[in-house]
Amino acid sequence: MPNSRRHLLKTATALAGAGTLSPALASGAAASVQEDAKAVAVPSHGAHLVLLGTAAGPVPMAGRRGISSALVVDGRVYLVDMGHGAFDQFQSAGLDIGALEAVFVTHLHSDHLADLYTLLWLRFGGVDPLARPLTMYGPGPAGALPAPSSGRSVATVNPRRPTPGLSDYIENSVAATAYDINLRMRDEGWPDIRSFVDVHEIAVPDVGASPTGDMAPAMAPFEVWSDDQVRVTAILVDHPPVFPSFAFRFDTEHGSVVFSGDTTITANMVTLARDADVLVHEAIDMEAVERAGNLTPEQLQHHENSHADVTRIGREVAQPAQVRTLVLSHLAPGTKALPDAGWKAKAGRGFTGRVVVGNDLQVLPLTGR
Repeated sequence: MPNSRRHLLKTATALAGAGTLSPALASGAAASVQEDAKAVAVPSHGAHLVLLGTAAGPVPMAGRRGISSALVVDGRVYLVDMGHGAFDQFQSAGLDIGALEAVFVTHLHSDHLADLYTLLWLRFGGVDPLARPLTMYGPGPAGALPAPSSGRSVATVNPRRPTPGLSDYIENSVAATAYDINLRMRDEGWPDIRSFVDVHEIAVPDVGASPTGDMAPAMAPFEVWSDDQVRVTAILVDHPPVFPSFAFRFDTEHGSVVFSGDTTITANMVTLARDADVLVHEAIDMEAVERAGNLTPEQLQHHENSHADVTRIGREVAQPAQVRTLVLSHLAPGTKALPDAGWKAKAGRGFTGRVVVGNDLQVLPLTGR
């Protein structure tokens, strides 16, 4: 059966209209929708949200790179997800790879992982051998696979370990690239890549969550990371059939920003985003997808179950959470054929705060309250 994201790609070509820049950008923020554009230098003081890529995936679409965001706090960089093209975008945004503190992975779908190993693999040859390892936080093994939809019979890849977690992903990626790494260590004096990564799998709290049951029961946020600049907390969100799928909140002295990751409308998002300065939330335009008429009922049901209809985000998540600014990202369809004005109008229904339609290399300052 064709991948539903490929159908979304066809959907994009059927949609009329040229994308326009959202007028809701803060004064002085960089705003570019061109793939080869350069962002302005991110200030080294204060906290700034940098949207490296704003497209849903996994199929690349013209106009937007794969999902990835950076939070820069007083010069230190924290990454959330690494979709396709994210490492290039990191460079285009003028971010300092030496200032990268940690990477946080919301879930183990390909459009959130595509450049994660690329970041480690291409970085490690150019770092000081005395530099600290690249710290990663993300999901561990799911523990079980869901039953195939519609009773279809499907094969299982790697049946001995069919649900590997983040540690397995990195370990197996290093093993798969061993020839290149071994050559460079011997020929060019590169350090051992294994000493330049520190992977932490986020333990799921005992709240009754299950990969085949309730994936995001009501719960309190829990701490994942903290340093002298940032405190990161997480919560489970509902993105079936993926488990676990996390949303992250970053609290700084300059303000707070929350990243939904991939999720349908989930009550836990309101809990995590309460009184946040910025909420970066995924969005799908189900009206546009249905209008294109090229998805099966099964595929439409998947998108309704797994993603957040843009018409509901403002009134059901952002408004109850009383966030100041709602930023739309991980847009599906991830194409500039859908005008920013349409995304903004739909997301703003029932929300009294500010709505920003995310575009690649956009920079938004956190100003606190």
